[in-house]
Amino acid sequence: MASPIRPLARLLTASTYVLLGVDALLTPGFRVAQAGPTLAAIRRAVPLPEDEAVVRGNAAVQVAGGAMLGLGVLPRLSALALVGSMVPTTLAGHAYWAAEDPVVRKQQRIQFHKNLAMIGGLLFAVLDRP
Repeated sequence: MASPIRPLARLLTASTYVLLGVDALLTPGFRVAQAGPTLAAIRRAVPLPEDEAVVRGNAAVQVAGGAMLGLGVLPRLSALALVGSMVPTTLAGHAYWAAEDPVVRKQQRIQFHKNLAMIGGLLFAVLDRP
């Protein structure tokens, strides 16, 4: 019974990463501004390319990892790559603790926790053994 569900679960999980990754590749704009403060903090310890290149690189990982996961190609490795992409995305994109407006803070906290749930699902995929 689990066999037909596994590919469907991978496809449903992967679709979000492919769609959001393509969008970030095509229109990185606001994501670059959103990631800027976090990337600036990281640059104090580690050299990084310019912000837009980092955002586009992250988007490429999401598209490739999502496509691989959805197609069942190295699903555990692709899920692990997506986890690696989601951690900085979550920290840089949904830093609710830095928002002063209570409405924005609440929205960002919801998105932050949604991303934690997505990371949890990916970790299940990393551990999955057919």
